[in-house]
Amino acid sequence: MLSKGDVMDNCATRPDEHTVQFVRILPGPIERIWDYLWDGQKRGEWFASGPMPTKPGTSFNMYFKHSTLSPNQAPPPEKFIEMDKTGHHSRNVLLAYEPPHRLVFSFGPDAREDSEVEFLLTPEGHPADNKVRLTLNHRKIPDRKYAVDVSGGWHSHLAILQSKAEGKVPPAFWDVWRETENVYEKRYG
Repeated sequence: MLSKGDVMDNCATRPDEHTVQFVRILPGPIERIWDYLWDGQKRGEWFASGPMPTKPGTSFNMYFKHSTLSPNQAPPPEKFIEMDKTGHHSRNVLLAYEPPHRLVFSFGPDAREDSEVEFLLTPEGHPADNKVRLTLNHRKIPDRKYAVDVSGGWHSHLAILQSKAEGKVPPAFWDVWRETENVYEKRYG
């Protein structure tokens, strides 16, 4: 379980009304963290699996199955039971591929204009520290409700990534999600 301080310290910020931003400091090297973003199998360990192209403009699919992200298990909330049982596919478009520093793809529900997810990786601190700053910008967010929803999801996925990158067994995805469920509702008042 995450402590209350961990939840609050790792919350997203809103640089503008259509963007949420997360920052995490992870153990490097930068190429290792890049693999967690781009490689479909490694990405599937903390977010969604599926091969990703290298040519911008190319479509690709990702498969989400939240209950498989950790050996620690927790039941999904009522509204996610069916999705968690069957998994979820999303169709995306690669918008930028600049290894090992920048990755951008479309993201969003089928019925709306796609939002965009950008991952930026930069060295953090002294080179001997071997730390990487991961900045996640989720842009083109249409409204407050969508901002709340994606913030809770990203917060939970990034907690899993942080654990994996640090060589720890991650908490159950749905436990983290429950801990942050009302945080963003209040934060984005």
